[in-house]
Amino acid sequence: MDSQRHTRRTALKAMAASGALLLWGEMPVMAEVFTRPRTRREPRLRENAFTEGGASLVSAATGETVDEMVEGAVDLIGGFDRLGLSGKTVLLKPNVVSGEANPATTNPEVVGAVVRAVSRRGAKKVYVGDMSALRTISTRRNMDRNGILKAASDNGAEVVIFEDFEWYSVPLEGTRHISEAYVTEWIYRPDVIINMPVIKTHRSASYSIALKNFIGCTHLRQRPYLIGPSHWEELIAEFNAAYAPELNIADGTVSMIAGGPWKGTPAETGLIIASGDRIAADVAGLGLIRSFGMWEPVTSRPVWEQRQIIRAIELGLGRGRGGMKLVAGSGSAEFERLVSGIRENIGL
Repeated sequence: MDSQRHTRRTALKAMAASGALLLWGEMPVMAEVFTRPRTRREPRLRENAFTEGGASLVSAATGETVDEMVEGAVDLIGGFDRLGLSGKTVLLKPNVVSGEANPATTNPEVVGAVVRAVSRRGAKKVYVGDMSALRTISTRRNMDRNGILKAASDNGAEVVIFEDFEWYSVPLEGTRHISEAYVTEWIYRPDVIINMPVIKTHRSASYSIALKNFIGCTHLRQRPYLIGPSHWEELIAEFNAAYAPELNIADGTVSMIAGGPWKGTPAETGLIIASGDRIAADVAGLGLIRSFGMWEPVTSRPVWEQRQIIRAIELGLGRGRGGMKLVAGSGSAEFERLVSGIRENIGL
């Protein structure tokens, strides 16, 4: 009986959300909420190419320009060449939760820098894609507003809007709250996926970095607030069992250290975090947020006790505390202070 009531509540929430979208004139999106994928695919899993001595590498780097920050962060973990990009298609997946500017969404300068970096290494075609939150769609309008569409187009990338494409059903193993994920076909179309979250806090998920960024690849009817608002964090980790990106480049040029996901307190952190391991990227970003001491959902518990992190480790989505190595570049006294805060909070 409890499960039936939960199902009815979820359906009512979806209908209410869809009704709101109808009023906003988003008829195609309303239809999406009630459709189910017809194609079934196995999880898209990849080995982490950015390791050393069996440990996942995670870096923090700064620079005079955003291009220097991106190149520096990836060089510290082995460089873009580990991806063998020549002749390959590449999808960059930024955070486009809304049309708000950075740090609610990924800095368009970081998007442009990564497009240029992979293009210089011979990528055949570069795409930039996402799907915004239910209440803020359309994604294309949001990308136009926050500057990501222009950054992608000006640097030769093609923008793809996930709500315009098909969805696949992916069975999940070892999960408790969901047995399958409905994901965009764009998880399977490119050769390489680079996950590009922004480092920020989140009122429902506690924080939003690499793991949370995958929710933009999931079907509207499966967003965590429609499935189980009381276990947002665990759901985020479980959805990530559907895929693994080749690289995570987390935008910390400006970080959100309280509030979110739409608006919050910004901090000029001036760095980029890079890792082939989503857990490592999240842990480093959490250490950065926690060092400011402003957001209770992050400061009230150690980084390693965050529910997203615990569940992701249980599912084997990356390495645990003993299987990571933090490497940092050099920079100003402020950068050194931020790196020291990260190390102190994550114990690496």
